[in-house]
Amino acid sequence: MTEAVRFGVSIHPELQRKFDALIEAKGYQNRSEAIRDLIRKFLVEQEWQDDEEIIGTVTIVYNHHTRELPDTVTEFQHQHYRSILSSLHVHLDVENCLEVIVLRGRAGEIRRFADRLIGTKGIKHGTLSGTTTGSKLP
Repeated sequence: MTEAVRFGVSIHPELQRKFDALIEAKGYQNRSEAIRDLIRKFLVEQEWQDDEEIIGTVTIVYNHHTRELPDTVTEFQHQHYRSILSSLHVHLDVENCLEVIVLRGRAGEIRRFADRLIGTKGIKHGTLSGTTTGSKLP
């Protein structure tokens, strides 16, 4: 591991108090770890803006009794099999299912996939969560 670089940060006392309370609540050992995570988060967000290769998860909830919806969801995944790394199907109750789809590809492609799937008639709720492949993070 390369040597760490130290730098100083000027911060309003109230902002520092709130930050310290937050990092304690989240279980960080110190401010440095929390700041490193914030920087990584910012860099990952930039990868998404720059249309880099990323990893994303699309989570949807739907009623599996909705006419043709399960077939539509499955067919959509088959059409995009090159981007899909894995999927998980969970039966929430006698009617509702949760599906989590893990994708890898360019940020724009992943966004379009998520928007189209989440926008499918009958999908009750959907979210896209993105992260990095890790290849550009130290």
